[in-house]
Amino acid sequence: MRIEKCWFCSSSIYPGHGIQFVRNDAKIFRFCRSKCHKNFKMKRNPRKVKWTKAYRRVHGKDMTQDSTFELERKRNRPERYDRNVAENTLKAIKKIDKVRVAREARHHAQRMKGNKVSEMKAAVKELEQSIHMVKAPIALKEDPSLTLPKLKVKVVQPAQAEDQMEE
Repeated sequence: MRIEKCWFCSSSIYPGHGIQFVRNDAKIFRFCRSKCHKNFKMKRNPRKVKWTKAYRRVHGKDMTQDSTFELERKRNRPERYDRNVAENTLKAIKKIDKVRVAREARHHAQRMKGNKVSEMKAAVKELEQSIHMVKAPIALKEDPSLTLPKLKVKVVQPAQAEDQMEE
């Protein structure tokens, strides 16, 4: 059973599924669903369409270079069947899959590391703007400690600037 890859979004196409398009120069394009086929006919670039794997790789959302991807590469060279080699290959596939999952989790954690601070800032800002939805306005008037503390900034202008303007 051969599992093909969609030309547009790089998802798997199982036998009996998808659409196949053959261009005049005999180049074969396989699509997993009509959404990919229609986007191809509209001449859209998969690297600019946000839901495709190509976009995710170009913009650093997914891992691009990793030794675990070498196993997924398509090989057109026939191999002589050997039971021991097949058994060892299946064992290796399981180990490599575990390694890939761990590396993807590490990659995702590294990408999301900086988001925690920005999410907290956004949450505080939203809470400041809509504190009246959390606490009733009457309760806020009675007890001002329920609101978030306001930061007071003291602005001091240098006296040198005023002296220069007088001259």
